[in-house]
Amino acid sequence: MRLIQRNPQLSAYLPADEAIDHRHPLVRETAAGLRATNHDAYSYAKAAYEFVRDTIPHSGDADDPRVTWRASDVLARRTGICHAKAHALAALLRAESIPAALCYQRLADDDGTNLVVHGLVAVRLPGREHWARQDPRGNKPGVDARFSLEGEQLAWAVRPQCNEVDYAVLYDAPHPVVLSALRGAADRTDLWRKLPAAL
Repeated sequence: MRLIQRNPQLSAYLPADEAIDHRHPLVRETAAGLRATNHDAYSYAKAAYEFVRDTIPHSGDADDPRVTWRASDVLARRTGICHAKAHALAALLRAESIPAALCYQRLADDDGTNLVVHGLVAVRLPGREHWARQDPRGNKPGVDARFSLEGEQLAWAVRPQCNEVDYAVLYDAPHPVVLSALRGAADRTDLWRKLPAAL
């Protein structure tokens, strides 16, 4: 799949915003800790990905009712769904001047029902011409997502026969309907009702 930058300027995928708040002291501290033992861009990006994937439980897997959406809150509270964890990873990447985009899939149950938008991150490392999608949602039985630049290893490959879709657009900020659902949810149960079924 050919990924498409919503904003043609690569620099648009570096700034902080309300959700990707990489100037927050906790984000900066976390990034500095990861950078201390990962000096080049590739090893840092991989370490940041594995940190978010492995040390911040997906709230659905952990049955945690709390909803987070701002990167610094995800890091502080150590919980979040895929979108929140994507915001945290994007913030850690951008904190070290690595362009990071938000991107999405539409996933479904095996019969094509219960559609929901799933959040990913795409990274563009220095010297590389292409973006590479990453899925930091967290592994569990049946899910083995890994950091990769040469062939995606996401949590799920889409199944067109189940109405699933890979969205090709790379966003420089969280999609408004996703962010609205996260910000407006009282708890995770409420969030499941509010998450969009499509973009």
